[in-house]
Amino acid sequence: MLLPAKAEVARQLRRYRAWERVMLAAPNDRTVRATFEDSGYTLCVLMGKRCAREAADAAERYLRTTQVTYLQEQNDRPRRPAAAVGRRPPVAQRRSPAGA
Repeated sequence: MLLPAKAEVARQLRRYRAWERVMLAAPNDRTVRATFEDSGYTLCVLMGKRCAREAADAAERYLRTTQVTYLQEQNDRPRRPAAAVGRRPPVAQRRSPAGA
């Protein structure tokens, strides 16, 4: 897994937090909200997360640990099961409509 440079993560996290404060101060300003969402999206892409809050949490963890420790933490986390949609059942469970 490739990891981003810590300096870039720190810079993007500072940008996200700064725009978060501005957005909370002026929630009806569309320009502020759009810039805040853009900064969240950038952090998501950088950290490989789908949610800006998850990305910010991951960035904070990444910045306070070593890269090896961060990767070990990522591998130790329980993973959500993959969707079963489109998967074929094991061979023993397949049934032919003609052979029933």
